[in-house]
Amino acid sequence: MNLWLVRHGDTSWSESGRHTGLTDLPLLPEGEAEAVAVGRWLARAVPDPVLVLTSPLERAAETCRLAGFGDRAATCDDLVEWDYGDFEGRTTDQIRQERPGWTLWVDGVAGGESAADVGRRADRVIERALGAGGDVILFSHGHFLRVLAARWVGLPPVGGRLLALGAAGVCELGWEHETQVVARWNVAVTSAPE
Repeated sequence: MNLWLVRHGDTSWSESGRHTGLTDLPLLPEGEAEAVAVGRWLARAVPDPVLVLTSPLERAAETCRLAGFGDRAATCDDLVEWDYGDFEGRTTDQIRQERPGWTLWVDGVAGGESAADVGRRADRVIERALGAGGDVILFSHGHFLRVLAARWVGLPPVGGRLLALGAAGVCELGWEHETQVVARWNVAVTSAPE
């Protein structure tokens, strides 16, 4: 089985770099178009997934629906984005005005989740996917999916800092023999899958 990760399409906050955790924002028209393109791409790459899961947040659920998987997707609360607590809606530059040198991965957030908290949720999603018996597609959020990929390959949750993921990026987590690997990362879906 392979695990396919889809980050939601563009929102006004993702375009401006604002930390969007639990704030429920709609997709921009560009994000809607990205979701449709993701759907066409996935239809060729993963013609028969055995399980499709989506975050309950609108931007991910709508990406899933517009990609053509809404009627077969189950909502999974563990797929929500990192809870940024007091830093919700703020950009890194704004946060660094108060806390010079701040990074989410090292310094965390006040009033929200730690990387370890997000890692525990990612581990539960991986366990569920491994038990599905075939290809699984997840529609979720940037930081969460980065943590999930780190956990897939045996890194601690903060290992996600090494994996940039753009809006509507598609990733494939798979296997090399018995070893879990990153097979494709942050694919922009402007062309057919290989």
